[in-house]
Amino acid sequence: MQEVSRSSLPGIPVLLAVLLGVVGVIVLFVLGIRQEGLLLVLLSVAGGVVLLVALAGFYSVEPNQAAVLSLFGKYVGTVKDSGLRWNNPFFSARKVSLRVRNFESGKLKVNELEGSPIEIAAVIVWQVVDSAEAVYNVDDYESYVHIQSESALRAMASSYPYDQHEDGQIALRSHPQEISQHLQEQIAERLARAGVDVIEARISHLAYAPEIAQAMLQRQQANAVVAARTRIVYGAVSMVEMALDELKKNGVVELDEERRAAMVSNLLVVLCSDRATQPVVNAGSLY
Repeated sequence: MQEVSRSSLPGIPVLLAVLLGVVGVIVLFVLGIRQEGLLLVLLSVAGGVVLLVALAGFYSVEPNQAAVLSLFGKYVGTVKDSGLRWNNPFFSARKVSLRVRNFESGKLKVNELEGSPIEIAAVIVWQVVDSAEAVYNVDDYESYVHIQSESALRAMASSYPYDQHEDGQIALRSHPQEISQHLQEQIAERLARAGVDVIEARISHLAYAPEIAQAMLQRQQANAVVAARTRIVYGAVSMVEMALDELKKNGVVELDEERRAAMVSNLLVVLCSDRATQPVVNAGSLY
C-alpha cells in the first residue's frame, strides 16, 4: 500500500466557525423556548448534535509527523500539514513520526565465517518515509525495525571472517566501511516493505567471545611475530647480498666458498638476532 496525500482544512477557522455555530444554536434554542416554537427547539438540538459531531474532526499534527486517515478501516490518505487540522469527523487519525531515529542493537553472539564465536553490535539510523506502508504493511513498525535489523546483522556477521587472512579479503575488523555499507544494504532491503529508509548502519562493538578471546589474542600475536620476522629476514638477506657485492666490486677481499658461507652466517645472526650481538675481534690472519 502506497502513501496518498490527503488535503485537510485549517483547524483554527473551522474552530471559530464551530464556536459561532454554538452561539447560534444557543440563541435559536432560547428563542424557541420563549416563543414556545417546537420547530426552533428541534432545529437547535439538531444543530447542537451536528456541531458536537464536528468537534471529533479536529486533530493536531506536529512538525515531521504524519496523520494516517482511515474511514471504517479503509485507508483514505495521509496529512502532513502541521498544526491544528480538520477532516471528516468519521475519519480516524493515527499519528506516525517522520523524524530521524536511531537505536543500538544488543551485543549479539554469532559465529563468523570461519566458525569462531564473536560479539557484535550495530547502530542503526532510520526514518519512516511512507506512513501508509509503516502502518498497514506491518503490525508494529518499530518492533519490526529492531527485529529485522538484528536479523540482518546476524546474517552479515556470518558472511565475513573476523580477521583478514588473505590479500583482498574483506573482514569485519579490517574493512569497516565496506562492512557498514553491506549491513546498510541488507537492512534497507528488509525494511523497504515497512516504508522505512535506512540512513546509516555501522558496527559499534566487535570482539571475540570471552571463551576464545585469549586464544585468538595469542594467534594474533603469533601472526604479528611471523610477519615481523619475515620482514626482518627479507631485509637481512638483502643487506648481506649488498655487502658481498660491494666487497667483490671494490676488491676488498677475496673469499672462498667456505669463508663466504661463514660470513653470510655471521651477518645473518647479527641482523636477525633479537638481542644485541657481542663482536669477537680476530687479531690473527683471516684464515
